[in-house]
Amino acid sequence: MHPPLPLQLQQIAAVIILITCRFVACIEAARLFSVRRKERIIMPSLTTYTLLKQEHNARRGEFKTVHGTVQTPAFQNVATAGAIKGGLSAQDLKDIGAQVMLCNTYHLHLRPGDKLVADMGGLHKFTRWNGPILTDSGGFQVFSLAKLRKITEEGVTFASHLDGHRIFMGPEESMQIQANLGSTIAMAFDECVENPAQHDYSKNSCERTTRWLKRCKAEMARLKHEGISVNPDQLLFGINQGCTYADLRVEHMKQIAELELDGYAIGGLAVGEPTEVMYEMISQVEPHMPKDKIRYLMGVGTPGNIIEAVARGVDLFDCVMPSRNARHGHLNTWSGIINIKNAKYERDERPIDPACGCPVCRNYSRAYIRHLLKADEMLGMRLTVMHNLWFYNHLMERIRDELDAGTFTAFHDRYVKLLDTRI
Repeated sequence: MHPPLPLQLQQIAAVIILITCRFVACIEAARLFSVRRKERIIMPSLTTYTLLKQEHNARRGEFKTVHGTVQTPAFQNVATAGAIKGGLSAQDLKDIGAQVMLCNTYHLHLRPGDKLVADMGGLHKFTRWNGPILTDSGGFQVFSLAKLRKITEEGVTFASHLDGHRIFMGPEESMQIQANLGSTIAMAFDECVENPAQHDYSKNSCERTTRWLKRCKAEMARLKHEGISVNPDQLLFGINQGCTYADLRVEHMKQIAELELDGYAIGGLAVGEPTEVMYEMISQVEPHMPKDKIRYLMGVGTPGNIIEAVARGVDLFDCVMPSRNARHGHLNTWSGIINIKNAKYERDERPIDPACGCPVCRNYSRAYIRHLLKADEMLGMRLTVMHNLWFYNHLMERIRDELDAGTFTAFHDRYVKLLDTRI
């Protein structure tokens, strides 16, 4: 046996072994961190769409996101600039049964500015809404509100509708703005083509929208990888375009379905084409939409439109109609649409809808609400918007209940025309 080392050498050896072990541990920790960062970038989406039940093409499902689970079919409440027009807060939305809030990239970029929203912690912290938020890409507003547009492969240069200053927005810019907003779901930047449009232009536009979608996907991945996104679990939905040409719609849907996105939307409808044409386009596209991904029909619509679209396999909706109509006195009921400003309601003590359980119908008469609107009192708009959004959100709840019970077809037949009838 070797003689024992002197005590001093033993101590030195122990220190060397300790330093070596810590160094190896640090290297391994760094390796695991690197692997985890890479796994985070390539890991499957945290979103899960689960199809719970189906009645013909109508789907009952759940959509899981980092900000909560959405029961579908569902309506998204439009808070364009971070607020519902009509004076409803995030707490009001919770009270009326809302599941999803929708905000707009274009408007929030102009004011207060997406960088300010990011500095304030993102839209959820800024608005105090803690459920899922979807941000529209700004594409529709660029093509509908902005003037003097110039479209190139890189994006769109346009004049602000507020003060006329020149703005450029392309796929990367839209993703950067939405990353600052920190929404749950970001919509891809697309070209919105007016109906009617020439087939050749529509075809070229679809091809450009597909190229832009690929750039959106790449830019979102970069923003997440570099830690820039306020919400590192932000999701991306692609948008199907093609005007009212079934061949373009179908081919475009097939192309974007290959990109393995978190969800898919049908855009460019409900912009003036006949309702039956819109329904036909949905029916043509639906068979080519991934069955395991959520489907979203953008900007639609009336209660009857929603019921018809659910019957054709759509899961998610949004529209300014319920709040805009409410501010002008057009109110939804289970018997049809009433104009509360009509003289016949001047002394009517009944609620807006005796079958409605909203806070407005539980507490106020038609006569009082009519008075508020005629006197231009802000409370009138607040109450009517609250009622209509309650109606829309509870219409979706009723649709889900009917799907659960296997009675949606009978519900469709009874209400699809009735709810859009003016009485």
